[in-house]
Amino acid sequence: MKKILLLAVLAMMSAAAFAQQKFAHVNFTELVQLMPEADQARATMDASSKEASETYQAMADEFNTKYQQYQQKAQSWTQAIRETKEKELTDIQQRIQEFQQTVQAELQQQQQQLMAPIYKKAQEAVEKLAKEGGYIYVFDQTNALYIDPAQSTDLTPAARKALGIPDDRTIESLQKELQAQAEQQAK
Repeated sequence: MKKILLLAVLAMMSAAAFAQQKFAHVNFTELVQLMPEADQARATMDASSKEASETYQAMADEFNTKYQQYQQKAQSWTQAIRETKEKELTDIQQRIQEFQQTVQAELQQQQQQLMAPIYKKAQEAVEKLAKEGGYIYVFDQTNALYIDPAQSTDLTPAARKALGIPDDRTIESLQKELQAQAEQQAK
């Protein structure tokens, strides 16, 4: 009987302790995308991407010019000249392919390098808020299947403030900004 009573008391104490634990959630993706530092990283990435695209286009133009020349004059060239021009075209194609692979890897690496401190800053801000608030868990709401807002505190507004994200800046407003920039560049 004493064992049953002891187990019941322990179960009630565990339930009471669990009920006192505090949980929070945050939209981490929103924080990272809206941080002012992310704007700078996007601008740097856009510039690098544009430069890579221009270099690629110059290489493609060189190939197209030489290929057109080859098509126009191949009949009048000797076998040795034709083979030399064909090798030159093949070499240009290989350079273009190598450039594409290299630049893609470099752009991915650059993005990771630019975003790493941004993720770290956001992570540190959330951790600080969690410690100050006495939360034992903070869930990323973009990855959670379900969060009960009555039992979990949304730290996103406090984290936005801590990270210097203006109240009127939203994912929707960011998407509009990026779309306007893309349209401006297309002109």
